Amino acid sequence: MKPVRRPPAPCLRLQANADNRFTLRQGSPPHRATTGGATGGTVTTSPLTWALSVVGAAAVGALSYTHWLAPRVAEEAPSVAVASTAQRAPGPRVPTTLAVAADYRGHYIVHPSVDNYRIKMMVDTGASIVALTASDARALGIRDDASARKVMLSTANGTVTGFRTVLREIRLGEIVIRNVDAVVLPERALSMSLLGNSFLSKLLGYEVQTGRMVLRG
Repeated sequence: MKPVRRPPAPCLRLQANADNRFTLRQGSPPHRATTGGATGGTVTTSPLTWALSVVGAAAVGALSYTHWLAPRVAEEAPSVAVASTAQRAPGPRVPTTLAVAADYRGHYIVHPSVDNYRIKMMVDTGASIVALTASDARALGIRDDASARKVMLSTANGTVTGFRTVLREIRLGEIVIRNVDAVVLPERALSMSLLGNSFLSKLLGYEVQTGRMVLRG
């Protein structure tokens, strides 16, 4: 019996213009992703840039290479396993390879330790910055105070205000990445925190394969 291919679900995009205002809207899926990271490769996923070179996006999906964020995210998480230790020339970090299995929707769900607090996140190659839900930010002790750099977000429900922050450390298995740019979205603007390219770009590389994502850090 020939398998039936479902059409891609609509995604949500976070757009910014020159005056630092953002629009969260439905958009078309990004292009096919291959590999990315500090060692090269390309990810043609249509990320959207900030005026200050800090970019936010909220696009996830159900295609074979790029994955879209559903309105409601189920609680099931796939298994995460350390696959192997890569061999390379000595350097400041010991390389390791982490393989993340896709769940039944084609999403890559992980549970990294963020500033020593474990949270549930979706790996999103279409999000150019790590995006935190308001509840995850509170659990991490991140507060929206006068020193926070504010950003305006226009959603289907109106304009809301978020803010930018820097996460001291994200630890995923044996991979540790420090000083990661992030944005905190207001209540109900995001159903799950996103592990975007402000984290992925600091890896040695990553690759999206059929049914799994391989991270090299």
